[in-house]
Amino acid sequence: MSTTSKTAGRVDGTDERSVRELVEQATHTYVAQLQFRYFRDDPAAVAEMAQLRRGAGRRAHEIPELWGIDALEKLAELMPKGNSGSGRREDAEEAVFLASTLWALHQQSRPGQNTHVRGKDLGGAVRALIRSKKTEGADEEESPLRKRLVRVGTAESFPSVAVRLREIVMLLRTAPEPLPLDYARLAGQLYRWQDRSTRAGVQREWGREFHLAASPPRTGKGKTPDAEKGDAIDPTLDADEDGTYGGYAAGE
Repeated sequence: MSTTSKTAGRVDGTDERSVRELVEQATHTYVAQLQFRYFRDDPAAVAEMAQLRRGAGRRAHEIPELWGIDALEKLAELMPKGNSGSGRREDAEEAVFLASTLWALHQQSRPGQNTHVRGKDLGGAVRALIRSKKTEGADEEESPLRKRLVRVGTAESFPSVAVRLREIVMLLRTAPEPLPLDYARLAGQLYRWQDRSTRAGVQREWGREFHLAASPPRTGKGKTPDAEKGDAIDPTLDADEDGTYGGYAAGE
């Protein structure tokens, strides 16, 4: 699948916002149901989780044993029928698959603890991870973990995003305290990321999530010092691959 510009607007008669909502719905329904079964030690759920973990960071159809996983079946049930907009349909499948497999990887070391929690965004999870590991007086903005988030933001191909997100999830699952993530929200963001016309908005969201998770003190009219820096995670980064800074160009 190419991540070059696609025609935004409609998929089989459904507008893009609605498709994103279907992506999020399919991901949440699948993960919540499998999580419930996994906590009950359902042997089939345990086996399915093991299969999903092998797909973390991979493309949706690279691993034959994961063809037709329930997450994609649920998406197919929700998506309108027809052949038009097939490129964006594939984008939706990739987003649901990646988010679901990353969740399975995250959940592995947290028996009985939900690692998929609505409202827990990627930037906030990375900020919390930094705080769980930092020594007193360390600068959160200079943390190598923050730079890993920047690497996600500056990726220029979906496989690169997948691998870099997998690295972050591997760190989240080894944190000393539970650091859940909203994998449905992440799936929706991954769907939008694959269209260049909406990619910069997703990148700004990741940066904004990180900055909004900064702690007080607040200054002025309710702004934190970090918020005054803007949405970019790091506007001084070297350009990545196509020279665009992945949407984090200075002043954007």
